[in-house]
Amino acid sequence: MAVKILVCDDERSIVRLIQVNLERQGWEVVTAYDGKEGLEKIRADKPDICVLDVMMPYMDGFEVLKNLRREPETQNLPVVMLTAKAQDKDVFEGYHFGADVYLTKPFNPAELVTFIKRIIAGGGNDGQKRYDID
Repeated sequence: MAVKILVCDDERSIVRLIQVNLERQGWEVVTAYDGKEGLEKIRADKPDICVLDVMMPYMDGFEVLKNLRREPETQNLPVVMLTAKAQDKDVFEGYHFGADVYLTKPFNPAELVTFIKRIIAGGGNDGQKRYDID
């Protein structure tokens, strides 16, 4: 079973860069370009992991994250925040709302892939791997 990852960022070039690097790993990528669309696609497509920008139209990434953590179906969904908001208060806010990883732009796509591999290999609360990775 392929890992499905939602990438949500209002910068189409960033989405495409991330998508290409994740698909090279054999992962399925679902894309969204604003927070509202991202939340809708999370509910409809049920990704295994989300990569969220913070500064987006309609609903920012922090609001998306708060919504995810309030809903039983998505409260444990791994979320990687990938954003230009790099001040200490922003990083703290991301982790406070439940981000698993907080990466700042500019970023190295290989680093993002590494963090996603760690999330996949980390398993759930039972200590079991969620997916097999190569």
